Amino acid sequence: MKWHEVRDPVHGFINFNDIEKDLINHPVFQRLRRIKQLALTEMVYPGATHTRFEHSLGVMHIASRMFDSIVKSEKNKDILKKTYSLDTRGLETVRQTIRLAALLHDVGHGPFSHGGEELFPINTQLIDKNPESDNKYKHEDYSVALIRGPLKEVIENNQYNRSNFKIYASEIADLIEGRPNRLEQIFFWRTLISSQLDADRADYLLRDSHHIGVKYGVFDLERLLGTMTLGNDPETDDVVIGIHEDGWHNAESLIIARYQFFSQVAYHHVRRAYDIMLEKALLDTVGEYPPPDTEDSLNEYIKLDDPRVWARMLESDAPACKMLLARKHLKYVHQIEDANINSDNGELKRVIQVLEDAGIPHNVDNKENEWYKFQGDVGMSDQIHIITKDGTAVPLSQYSKIIDSLKPSRQVRVYVGYDYENRARELIGGNNA
Repeated sequence: MKWHEVRDPVHGFINFNDIEKDLINHPVFQRLRRIKQLALTEMVYPGATHTRFEHSLGVMHIASRMFDSIVKSEKNKDILKKTYSLDTRGLETVRQTIRLAALLHDVGHGPFSHGGEELFPINTQLIDKNPESDNKYKHEDYSVALIRGPLKEVIENNQYNRSNFKIYASEIADLIEGRPNRLEQIFFWRTLISSQLDADRADYLLRDSHHIGVKYGVFDLERLLGTMTLGNDPETDDVVIGIHEDGWHNAESLIIARYQFFSQVAYHHVRRAYDIMLEKALLDTVGEYPPPDTEDSLNEYIKLDDPRVWARMLESDAPACKMLLARKHLKYVHQIEDANINSDNGELKRVIQVLEDAGIPHNVDNKENEWYKFQGDVGMSDQIHIITKDGTAVPLSQYSKIIDSLKPSRQVRVYVGYDYENRARELIGGNNA
């Protein structure tokens, strides 16, 4: 099988084979070139113009390196052979499946990536199952629909895949979606695709920091790769992927990097102002996204990308669109830092009442910050595993006092229009921005 390479500003050269080349060349994947990774963050950090396309290549690259680092260990090879009967050929198939899942994990993103996720429609099939949730589709739902739809033929009709790996599109979709199905025996590899130790997180922290020009998201990738290994969950005896205890400080630094990046960049007050404005502009120009449940609606969805939306905004008379184009962003006039998630804040109610009485339009940005997940549905399943010398998996929080202290918090900001800032500050007084 022929291999190809492309130069990447973060990882140097990224290699890809003919199977992956067919997918990369497909219009559905090429669409990612026209979707910014960080929505309108470039309005604050001008270098943030990179796309989901290069990020997806980077995730495939890191996922492969994570896999290779684990299986190069003879001890880990013995575990895989004894537990799952995975020989050299079997490992090659698993590796290729992981690469494809990593490559395609974001193929379903909408315009401006996470900036437009409020436009996803309700998934009516989930209402009865979880009535307390918002039950909206997520970009992953579109990714797996595209993999099972227009990308299926590319994957399954590739001659090399048919002759050697026999990987089905449904298996890649299941790995992304979190459905064991036929992958039950190797499902633990999903950690590399979706977890607090996944390749997605590793790439976006390094890539976003690089393009923005900050050091908040930087961590030691080489050391992280060198300490990844296999262990056993003491509660279930399942094989799990984690970090050898000699490298637990690096696992800690990965989470701290994420904490710093999100607190300093993702939740930057001007960036959040643009997120609010962008959502309004998208509602005015696009409206609710088509659901991913039919071929026709999926085809309509993939016609949407950043340039098409910008074109609509340029022709729109909607106030949010005009404000975006003029860069007259919302101004925050009141904020509550580290608010208790369950608190009923009287000061916030006072501020909102003052603005309402004065007839000043306002937006409340109520953002929960969950830097690290401590508890999943089953025991410690959501935590990063630290693998002790005897092979037992232990939660990272038992090693790190810093991680143990990163409890969820809520940041609340009240925004008003560009022209209302001075009047609002005057009326609010006291604890305003």
